[in-house]
Amino acid sequence: MNKSIISKRVQRISLSATLEMTRRSRELRAQGKDIINLSIGEPDFNTPDPVKEAAKKAIDNNITHYPPVAGFRELQEAVSMKLKRDNNLDYSPEQVVVSNGAKQSLANIFMSILNPGDEVILAAPYWVSYSDIIKMASGTVVAVSTGVEKHFKIQPEDLRKAITPKTKAFLFNSPSNPTGMVYSEDEIAALVAVLKEYPDILIVSDEIYEHIHFSGKHVSIGSFAEVKDQVVIVNGVSKCYAMTGWRIGYMAGPKFLAEACIKLQGQYTSGPGSISQMAALTALKNSPKDSKYIHTMVSAFKERRDILVELMSKIPGVITYVPDGAFYLFPDVSYYFGKSFKGEEIKNGYDLSMYFLNEANVAVVPGEAFGEANSIRISYATSKSLIEEAIERMKAALEKLK
Repeated sequence: MNKSIISKRVQRISLSATLEMTRRSRELRAQGKDIINLSIGEPDFNTPDPVKEAAKKAIDNNITHYPPVAGFRELQEAVSMKLKRDNNLDYSPEQVVVSNGAKQSLANIFMSILNPGDEVILAAPYWVSYSDIIKMASGTVVAVSTGVEKHFKIQPEDLRKAITPKTKAFLFNSPSNPTGMVYSEDEIAALVAVLKEYPDILIVSDEIYEHIHFSGKHVSIGSFAEVKDQVVIVNGVSKCYAMTGWRIGYMAGPKFLAEACIKLQGQYTSGPGSISQMAALTALKNSPKDSKYIHTMVSAFKERRDILVELMSKIPGVITYVPDGAFYLFPDVSYYFGKSFKGEEIKNGYDLSMYFLNEANVAVVPGEAFGEANSIRISYATSKSLIEEAIERMKAALEKLK
């Protein structure tokens, strides 16, 4: 028996580039190398103490048995309440499905709606797993290129051109991973004006970074009455509560879709961990407006963003911008493609990322993984001192290229 037994489904998807770069970084660190990891997409903050205490209490209270597939009713109600409180969205608890992270929520949705040949539109650059989740669900990715000159935002006319009779869904993400860009209310309204003409297109709105926002208030596309019935919200507690390892995400959407996701999830994971759910319940009950923890974290990210943008803007040939949310920068580094070091040519973002890892001991993620080959993704979810040291190393490495 050999690897030919592996299914075509698995063969046509890729390893997660972010997780792969993190793995390589850990291996090099284990070898004694001083690696600065700017590839990982998680806050460098710890889970808030009240959330941890809720988990400990859940253990003491023996909340350790199988939970309902869709999540505990209390947590469904808390998600429903949070969506009303923070986003002015009306979803009943029955329309909420809690999963093992927002990634599983996305997989549930696309595996529930896609048949072979169905198309999903997404703006490139996009989060690494979007395209592979769609492929895994037998769908076809229709990536609409944006570019730094358009602030990495899909334009209404480009969205309209991408729609075909096979379009099943539009995947929307703001604030964005990997660019950190944020759509304004007017920009979302312009997209809604197109999408409302196609009531059978599902709008999947990934809002996982909603509270890591530097330019104002987050606006959900689900708050537009014209498309409310087309929208499914995907979110979770990983980013704004620094709960990445707890693995709690959720979707809220049409009841028929929630029922399909429950049916699917019931067959391959059932409900997420009971302890994690109790922790998430405490997190979601606290309004972000009153959360000193979230304000402190967002303030730190904004300060780091400013430092990173200033440093990157001083590197010759790099095209950068000011992201309005999340904790990523996605600069255009194509100026260095075609240059060489010790006879090895830098052909693309992947080559440059590996060059930074091997020559500068800095881990970033190549833009190819996000559907944009001219860029790299830099995470600033680390300390100011490490950011400054990393960019100094990268700059020195770039100066060696001829």
